[in-house]
Amino acid sequence: MIKKNILLALILAFSLFAGASAMAASAHKLEKEGRKALEELYKKNPKARIVGDQAVGILVFPGIWKGGFMFGGQRGDGVLFTGGTVAGYYNSTAVSWGLQAGLQKFGYALFFMNTKALNYLNKSDGFELGGAPNLTIVDMGVAAGLSTTTLQKDIYAFFFNQKGLMAGISLQGTKVTPYTPSE
Repeated sequence: MIKKNILLALILAFSLFAGASAMAASAHKLEKEGRKALEELYKKNPKARIVGDQAVGILVFPGIWKGGFMFGGQRGDGVLFTGGTVAGYYNSTAVSWGLQAGLQKFGYALFFMNTKALNYLNKSDGFELGGAPNLTIVDMGVAAGLSTTTLQKDIYAFFFNQKGLMAGISLQGTKVTPYTPSE
């Protein structure tokens, strides 16, 4: 039974990554989805707009798929906005192992608060979230204390549009890498 569950989990995780090229959105579609997702986030969470107004760059992943049973994976494409224009496209991928089961779709936005953090993203050939620079996940407790004078971290992350049946969302171990979408 355990071997069968592990095999099913590996097949699910592999299908998330093997179908990556099929899931990749066109540049135009991804920009449109990213702008729409960011506006929805601002409507639902006014603190996100406060952070967005101060950010030097915003990386929006409008749709991340996560699934697994003991072994899992997640994947999605995102668009980086600086000064309101598209500055690049990125993939978000992660694999995990542990007490987990289910399938879920969600989105998240990373708000880069200074040029040091944004330069790190641009200079690296991808970086692991939770590794560097300083990342703060904004939940209800953190959001309550946010204002233009309390924004002290390098990157703030907001989750949105969570759908599906899977316990827990985390960015630990998530790798963000640049890519070129189709036109």
